[in-house]
Amino acid sequence: MSSFTFIFPNIILALVYVLITLEKLPRVVIALLGASVLIIFKSITQEEAFHYIDFNVIFLLVGMMILVNILRETGGIRWLAIWTAKRVNGSGVLLMIYFSLLTAFISAFLDNVTTVILLGSVTVAISRDLKINPIPYLVSQAIASNIGGTATLIGDPPNIMIGSAAGLGFNEFILHLAPVILLILPVTILTLYLIYRNQLTIPESARKELNKISLKGIITNKSLLKKSLIVIMLVVITFFFHRLLGLEAGTIAIAGASVLLIFENKKHIWEDVEWTTIFFFIGLFIIVGAVEKVGTINYLADLIFKLSKGSYEFTVLGVLWMSGFLSAIIDNIPYTATMIPLIKHLGDHYSNLNPLWWALSLGACLGGNGTLIGASANIVIADMASKQGYKITFLEFFRAGFIVMIESLLICSLYIWFRYLN
Repeated sequence: MSSFTFIFPNIILALVYVLITLEKLPRVVIALLGASVLIIFKSITQEEAFHYIDFNVIFLLVGMMILVNILRETGGIRWLAIWTAKRVNGSGVLLMIYFSLLTAFISAFLDNVTTVILLGSVTVAISRDLKINPIPYLVSQAIASNIGGTATLIGDPPNIMIGSAAGLGFNEFILHLAPVILLILPVTILTLYLIYRNQLTIPESARKELNKISLKGIITNKSLLKKSLIVIMLVVITFFFHRLLGLEAGTIAIAGASVLLIFENKKHIWEDVEWTTIFFFIGLFIIVGAVEKVGTINYLADLIFKLSKGSYEFTVLGVLWMSGFLSAIIDNIPYTATMIPLIKHLGDHYSNLNPLWWALSLGACLGGNGTLIGASANIVIADMASKQGYKITFLEFFRAGFIVMIESLLICSLYIWFRYLN
């Protein structure tokens, strides 16, 4: 292998990372351009490129996006958010706690980006009616969505990628990750309360306005809501048994979406699928595939083993903290795409890779809370707030998110140590 053949894919991957971080171009354009260059310059053939695309991830994302888009049509989640807001008796603290818990729970079973879009829009509308600052609530929801999404296979894109690549099922994610998330969530809510406690007061006049908000007419299609909830519930239940059924999660999600499309198949359901995200994944899979093909990933895996001096404990905890900090700087999706083949190659040195997969998942998902650019949900919340006239700055998010990230990684370190390494 010539030096150019080895170096070129690595240069493209590095450029892709830099350009994504700079945010001068849409990340889907960057990923597809990088993939195209690698195919054109024969670093990877077209057949190899398609081989490296994980279609289970693609089908799972598309299927869940369609299900959520149809559910959004009914007004059901908006109704739930407003109903929750009316239960707080005018307490800004309870409003933050309830919305954070609601966001975390929904994000565990639906795409967390879509969850923050739905709940965030309701939060901004309620805040405008009450004439209060929505930023503490929006930041809390973004952070809660990343935490809640970590608990399951389908909650956060890094988990979808890890589950498909490692052959880990829905049950394994809940069994191994949900317990630590249940420990992290209350600590996070307490931390957010301490940070924002002076900004959570709702004036008496605003409380009266909250009581006036009516729930009538918010649910626009009760029949479709019932059908949506039944299908989504069946999809989630089937996830629990997909190993017994011999079905991949992507197949189940697409099947559920297909059934629901019988009842609601408007053009915008398809238009609202985040196709830019889908093609971003496709581009990334091809780029990382080219890097893996030339042996870079294998070299890095050997290097990590040598640096850790063969210490399994050091490697697992190193992956956790490295993933946390790098995912705070780099979007956690491309980071995870790069790390997956590296973890696989560590199988040449360690017989049990599962703790390494859990360390990667926890680090990548929870590290996304570290900065505004660490996770897609954060960027979406910031964009939404900006369009409504509220600016969430990098430092505003950092002062809450980075503290939460460090706390989360410390809790995860103890959890991993006592459950897997002790």
